[in-house]
Amino acid sequence: MDLQRRIRGHFEDSARLKQEAAEPLAGPIARAVELITSALAADRKLLVCGNGGSAGDSQHLAAELIGRFERERPELAAVALTTDSSILTAIANDYAFEQVFAKQVRGLGREGDVLVAISTSGNSPSVLAAAQAARERGLAIVALTGRGGGRLGEMLGDGDVHLCVPHDRTARIQEVHLLIIHCLCDGIDVSLMGE
Repeated sequence: MDLQRRIRGHFEDSARLKQEAAEPLAGPIARAVELITSALAADRKLLVCGNGGSAGDSQHLAAELIGRFERERPELAAVALTTDSSILTAIANDYAFEQVFAKQVRGLGREGDVLVAISTSGNSPSVLAAAQAARERGLAIVALTGRGGGRLGEMLGDGDVHLCVPHDRTARIQEVHLLIIHCLCDGIDVSLMGE
């Protein structure tokens, strides 16, 4: 096995996917920026959820908005639903793991808020339940998926935005999800504060 060749292959595959995804994703990302910016400007908030690596992405997005992305600006309201171990373990123990995000969406979400739901397959039961709870509470949904979008993609409505990475491999999808998150942060900053 030529390990260095394998590593170069990962870089090449990742770069190629990002180039290929730019055209189909630019429009939906811009729509997501507009949706999120409108919510934040109206004193609403983002709720963000996902499992595993997508949980890390959820926390990354919330941190960039509460803190800062690349320049100073006022704090923006964003909550990663993946971080409170007492809430997560209580809900998983007393109800089911599938409900760990949905119950938080019902408790924290208000009409006009936005749920950012991250699932590489689009089929994560806990993320699907959160999206259903968002629908019930009047939240718009921005879904970051891959593999065609799965059931999450199918449940989105006209006011929602689907950011579906055109790939089947989890690692590649997650790499583009991170780029999407940075595009969202940059777009939100520019929309709220100008160039």
